[in-house]
Amino acid sequence: MSDRTILVTALQGAGWHPAAWRVAGSAARRLSSLGHWRDVVVEQDLLGVDAVTIEDSFTAGPVDARGDLDTRSVVGRLDALLVANAVAPATRALGLVPTVSVTHTEPFHVATGLQTLDHVSHGRAGWRVQVSPTPREAALFGRRPGGDEASVLFDEAREVAEVVSRLWDSWDDDAIIRDVTTGRFIDRDRIHNAEFEGSFVSVHGASIVPRSPQGRPPVFSLAHRADAAAFAVDVADVVLVTPGSAGREAQDLLDEVRHLEQVAGSDVRRPVLADLAVLIGSSVAEARDDLAALDAAAGTPYAVGTGSDTSVLATTIADLVELIGDLRGLGYAGVRLRPLRIPVDSTAIARQLVPALVTAGLRADVASRPTADLRTRLGLAPAVSRYVRTTAAQGVPA
Repeated sequence: MSDRTILVTALQGAGWHPAAWRVAGSAARRLSSLGHWRDVVVEQDLLGVDAVTIEDSFTAGPVDARGDLDTRSVVGRLDALLVANAVAPATRALGLVPTVSVTHTEPFHVATGLQTLDHVSHGRAGWRVQVSPTPREAALFGRRPGGDEASVLFDEAREVAEVVSRLWDSWDDDAIIRDVTTGRFIDRDRIHNAEFEGSFVSVHGASIVPRSPQGRPPVFSLAHRADAAAFAVDVADVVLVTPGSAGREAQDLLDEVRHLEQVAGSDVRRPVLADLAVLIGSSVAEARDDLAALDAAAGTPYAVGTGSDTSVLATTIADLVELIGDLRGLGYAGVRLRPLRIPVDSTAIARQLVPALVTAGLRADVASRPTADLRTRLGLAPAVSRYVRTTAAQGVPA
């Protein structure tokens, strides 16, 4: 079996469980500090995790049945893209994948912000693309009514993703020539305008950021339902799905992604990651007791349909390794794990799960992991600019 099992840790506040902030040793007092994020991210980097995603939203936190902020949960968040840029210099090999919504954000800002991260991190940026469907989020911007149908939001998101990709390609790798003799800093012919007219987005011109180390940072998208899966196959390099186990459901979800790739006429088989929420204990009984205590503190179980859009596993390192091995056997490229408690479960992922996967032959030792760009680490092909392809097709040297 390949040792390139992809392992991604999904970071959110004090953890994904609404009551995680009440756990002894939680980071609740430091959630708005750069030190908290740097500590958690550096631990993942040093111990061999491939990437972290950083959650974000235009809401300050979960809402209750009345639509008001749920005061029993963590309320307040830092901007994920800015956090990723801030912690990047402290890391060496870790991919940094902030969540950036496209619903109320100009594609120009999405593109240039992620390009900046790719430069700052020397080619380790990624993007978890997300839509923002609620009226509460729309009200913050005042430009459009909220509550758009999902199909409309995904159609808009497709256009934004296309524009972002064009802006990323708008500078050739060698556009900056620094020709002192002629006094030209750039070759204007190597900068291309991203001309796009769509139903939702109209953009004309080039990015202000030179082409980034990866050209195009890899795009992650959550395919937790049919319309989201179709969108993910259209725009993403890495697809996240939410199986309940390594059984029939997991196989069906993977088969659906492959089917959608065929329907889209794509000859690329994207890495598919199983996206799971985990609470890790020294025994299953201990883990289940800890989860029950968190649920009691929150006043409701944290499970699919009640706060979570994926399976919540109270598990051990040994059982988690077995599950990941089974998923790999089905054809999954790896997993994204959402730690219910930070730093308790995020630390267990880095300090215990990584070496256990190495022992099981599911990953290479941390010393031999690739330190190249994130695309390489994920097993993705290099991003070739559309303008380079066009030039080559016309028989003109690129």
